[in-house]
Amino acid sequence: MKAKAVMALAAIASIGLSACSPSSQAIRSSGNGAMSQGNGVGSTQNTFTMNNPAAQSTSYYSSQNLQRPRQYTGNDMPELSSVELQVIGDQIFKNEGGGDISKLVHWNDGEDFASMGIGHFTWYPAGRNARFGSTFPELLSYMQSRGVQVPAWLPREGSPWRSKGELMQAKNTPQVQELQHFLYQTRLLQVQFIVDRTRRAMPKLVNNTPDQLRPHVINNLNAVANTPGGWYALIDYTNFKGEGLSRSGGYNGQNWGLLQVLEDMRPSRPGEQALHEFADAAMRVLERRVRNSPPANNERRWLAGWSSRVNTYRRLLV
Repeated sequence: MKAKAVMALAAIASIGLSACSPSSQAIRSSGNGAMSQGNGVGSTQNTFTMNNPAAQSTSYYSSQNLQRPRQYTGNDMPELSSVELQVIGDQIFKNEGGGDISKLVHWNDGEDFASMGIGHFTWYPAGRNARFGSTFPELLSYMQSRGVQVPAWLPREGSPWRSKGELMQAKNTPQVQELQHFLYQTRLLQVQFIVDRTRRAMPKLVNNTPDQLRPHVINNLNAVANTPGGWYALIDYTNFKGEGLSRSGGYNGQNWGLLQVLEDMRPSRPGEQALHEFADAAMRVLERRVRNSPPANNERRWLAGWSSRVNTYRRLLV
């Protein structure tokens, strides 16, 4: 990463992510459903090219015994610098919890699971149907695989609180305070977890797309990924509403993940317009979710907040 780019990114860290390397990787859709590396030459109709910022260590929490995250040079997604990770993490923390440390251990109104960390990773009580996935246990396993010592009292079979009321009553206990402190200390590792989840999804997005839509999805993925600020949009939406890989998921068989946004997005080229098209498509997909949702859920009440979050994807950063 060039020094000027790092300085510029640090100066606008409260805004979002800037891609800043001219080098690239390419992913092509192969006939057998696997992903193979290409050379970035040719039509975007069959090649997914990606900016590839220089890799840097992201382990600087002195209170944790962290191993250096492995370097990714494979066919999914570039390694991001510690500055870029910090930018993305700060924005996701702001999106999910307003940057409030007390919201690192939280339970949203109208939900049947607790929300943990900067990404409000879902944590269902034991025995409850985890309809939207239980990502907090995945995060804990991810941390432990990197040498992090998680609070010893944390149960692995599910959240110890079965309702928002139970969690609110426990808010000031030493255990919850310890958990909040732990989640604040490990913010950078949490965003690395989100980035790695998005990385793993990239080949699947293409391979889970019907043949007739595949060139459209690849083109739009290229357009967003190769626009400054685009990686933030892809990463945050994946954390926000998932990959959307299940064709039978969602309401009325219509999912609302990243894949659905890329499918609904109008054809775009890299640049500011790609960010606007991505944000517009994201809102159309989320509004469709609300229309398909059971009326008793009253999901319309969330649209204003979702719109504010999606609008952060529109920023062209330099």
